[in-house]
Amino acid sequence: MGRSPFADRPSVLMCPPEYYGIEYEINPWMDRRRPADHHRAVQQWERLRELISDAGAEVYLMDPVPGLPDLVFTANAGLVFQDQVVLSNFRYRQRQRERPYQKQWFVQHGFRTLDLPEQFHFEGAGDALFCGETLFGGYRIRSHAAGHQWIGQRFGCQVIPVELVNPFYYHLDTCFCPLAPGVAMYFPGAFDQYGLRALEAHVEQLIPVSVEEARAFACNAVVIGRRVITNTGCPRLHRQLRRLGFEPVETPLGEFVKAGGSAKCLTLRLDGEEAAGWKHAPDAQTEPSHPE
Repeated sequence: MGRSPFADRPSVLMCPPEYYGIEYEINPWMDRRRPADHHRAVQQWERLRELISDAGAEVYLMDPVPGLPDLVFTANAGLVFQDQVVLSNFRYRQRQRERPYQKQWFVQHGFRTLDLPEQFHFEGAGDALFCGETLFGGYRIRSHAAGHQWIGQRFGCQVIPVELVNPFYYHLDTCFCPLAPGVAMYFPGAFDQYGLRALEAHVEQLIPVSVEEARAFACNAVVIGRRVITNTGCPRLHRQLRRLGFEPVETPLGEFVKAGGSAKCLTLRLDGEEAAGWKHAPDAQTEPSHPE
């Protein structure tokens, strides 16, 4: 394995929301009777892009495609590790047509693409997140645990599968967010008891998020060094993060929450998903492990 083509600085892949909308229902957040406001969605996406650039990251764009409203959620395109990307095997047919466009983008930009065995569903960085050198894999709702183990063997890294049991938190990135090696925020109500014990055993400092702020997608954050960008409606989490030396920033993303996504879902780290939680992050400080 070699270096990522984008390894020299924090780099993020996004896709403009030109064709974004609630056109089908594949998670509990989606309701075609509650459509997205296109103008507002574009404004929210543009503001997120500005904040990511202001944090020091380079933003690269994938072309939107008519008929693929969820292509905007680039986190699900794959898992980037050094110069390789494991392409997603989407569970739902509505999203399976995204894959050729995602693969084409990665190939054109210098990545080597890896295909999981067809029997394993896998939805990219939505369900696979590094905290330090350990890969945490969310499974059951959208991805298979065996697929995460296949990735771990290929990359030579430790994999901790955690079962997701709440359909509202169907991807790992909706309920777990690494901030630095050994530091992550999470929503306990998304995991079974074994998953909670696994997180407690392998993440030194866990920052719990309340039910109310989890529903505002507090854990679905973009982390660039000290900067943590979230949807609005997470004041308690932001106070905790500031005490730990992070710089939380909020921006409205409600039009994307309607589809079950927020800041993290709209981005994919191109310098390697393993880079997202540790470049220029502050040293962890002691903080009580319970909600305020």
